[in-house]
Amino acid sequence: MSQKQTLSFQAEVAQLLHLVTHSLYSNKEIFLRELVSNASDACDKLRFEALDNSALYEDSPNLEVRVSFDKEARTLTIADNGIGLSQQEAIDNLGTIAKSGTREFMNRLSGDQKADAQLIGQFGVGFYSGFIVADKITVESRRAGLKPEEGVRWVSGGAGDFEVEAITRPQRGTSVTLHLRDDALDYLSTWKLKSIIGKYSDHISLPILMQKEEWKEGVEGQPGEHVLTDEWEAVNKATALWSRPKKDITPEQYKEFYKTVSHDFDDPLAWSHNRVEGSTEYTQLLYVPARAPFDLWNRDKAAGVKLYVKRVFIMDDAEALLPSYLRFVKGVIDSADLPLNVSRELLQESRDVKAIREGNTRRVLGMLEDLAKAEKEEGASEEDKGKYAKFWAEFGAVLKEGLGEDFGNRERIAKLLRFASTQSDTPAVSLADYKARMKEGQEAIYYITADTQAAAAHSPQLEVFRKKGLEVLFMTDRVDEWALNYLQEFEGTPLQSVARGQVDLGKLQDEAEKKAVEEAAETFKPVLARLKEALKGKAEDVRVTTRLVDSPACLVAPEGGMSLQLARMLKQAGQKAPEVKPVLEVNASHPLVQKLDASPHFNDLAHILFDQALLAEGGMPEDPAAYVKRVNALLG
Repeated sequence: MSQKQTLSFQAEVAQLLHLVTHSLYSNKEIFLRELVSNASDACDKLRFEALDNSALYEDSPNLEVRVSFDKEARTLTIADNGIGLSQQEAIDNLGTIAKSGTREFMNRLSGDQKADAQLIGQFGVGFYSGFIVADKITVESRRAGLKPEEGVRWVSGGAGDFEVEAITRPQRGTSVTLHLRDDALDYLSTWKLKSIIGKYSDHISLPILMQKEEWKEGVEGQPGEHVLTDEWEAVNKATALWSRPKKDITPEQYKEFYKTVSHDFDDPLAWSHNRVEGSTEYTQLLYVPARAPFDLWNRDKAAGVKLYVKRVFIMDDAEALLPSYLRFVKGVIDSADLPLNVSRELLQESRDVKAIREGNTRRVLGMLEDLAKAEKEEGASEEDKGKYAKFWAEFGAVLKEGLGEDFGNRERIAKLLRFASTQSDTPAVSLADYKARMKEGQEAIYYITADTQAAAAHSPQLEVFRKKGLEVLFMTDRVDEWALNYLQEFEGTPLQSVARGQVDLGKLQDEAEKKAVEEAAETFKPVLARLKEALKGKAEDVRVTTRLVDSPACLVAPEGGMSLQLARMLKQAGQKAPEVKPVLEVNASHPLVQKLDASPHFNDLAHILFDQALLAEGGMPEDPAAYVKRVNALLG
């Protein structure tokens, strides 16, 4: 394509550009961080591809980023000599908001390379942050390995379309030129740009170069001024932040590095930076974010930390270096032992990688334990005291997956769990807290599972526990039913569902109560037999219970059987679930139950009793119309 072409952005571009330029960045100067980060990523991509094809370096083996400005033209340019873009890549990647060039880059690879090439590719929203300060952006680029005449120029004012044309570009790589708005001309300053680069991009491991300035004396009454020279100098340390001694890194620098590797805009809750030595040597810099990404539960999304080997970038989202239940963790691992051509298969089977994975897991759990400890630590700030609650609100449900996935750390994970309960409206109750306030004679940790906290709190199955002042934990995350299969006890105390099997309060139930239940069951034998017959096919059994105080009936899962909630969840997920017949428990002292035997509408009342119990625990009658018909008939 030799002629200039005008092409349209994707349909949503105007709205998204408005979001990017007005809402996404609260601080305008972040645009420079994003564009420098993209330039660094392009160099990382070249370094990776050149592992198999060193000719891609052409005559420029030293990778670098250059930042320059032209006061007269009112332009600011960020240039790199990285992988560059072909003409089609410019159209595809720059013409679509948030489309990752890396995704297309990966699709061109095959075999082990494809598994290896989980590269950074943020030529998406970050690129468009340039429109925060510019009313036009010009991109000139040539992909490494293409001929000089196969360069491309891309120009857009950030409205509905963009122009693309072929150009001759001797040097490989990309230059992004921002045509600055009137209110952004203060960025045409060496001092201003150096200060921003020092703040946000000092950790970039490539040299970021700017032209030196020198003072030029004024002549014939003209004032002196600073002028740019032809000499370039590095304005960043050009050493990977994780490779520096901890004592030389400020909290602000750690936070800014996190924002670069995570593309998050909030500060992290915690981080851990360590040099691990021994049979496997590596450096880890791991972060716990403050908020969950919108796609945390998307199983198709790659997750993990960035992997470097001897400072050479290998892959983004190295999921083998952390277990799945810690997929929210961000950061960098730099190994001294892994080979440069490491493949995903090797990662999964390597002894060194297993050691790194276990070391990372211990370190992250240690960070979470420190956050949890600060909750009750005297002298801790209010901010620190609230950090674990923030973490739990965002990632607690994910951490619970570790109960089933990580047997070796199950006890540590169990201590980090938090729940709401009949004594706490917020999920702030640990299993240790619960044990510390158990009543004398209490032999189990009681819990109830439900779809919502409100459903759990209003369940009739809690009535006897409230009457006796026994705390019950609310387990309302979808993962709870599955996770509890792997947590049968905590520090020697069994966990017991209040909605499974017959209620057994052990020493907390006196002999008089037990005797009253036995007598009621004997007296009610004929009624129970009639109820079983009426509800044949719906209820596995009908029995008298002590768990109810105010309600006439409730449903419980048979001992060892699947709970109704888990069965519903499996069906909602489109999975096969065994047919679950619950046990109907009736309150023998309730007026409605006592009148059952003499009622001419016994059969209808039996079904209403069952369906109301089903509604009370979050279910839905099998035949809602029949339920309504029965209720209406009795009301009439």
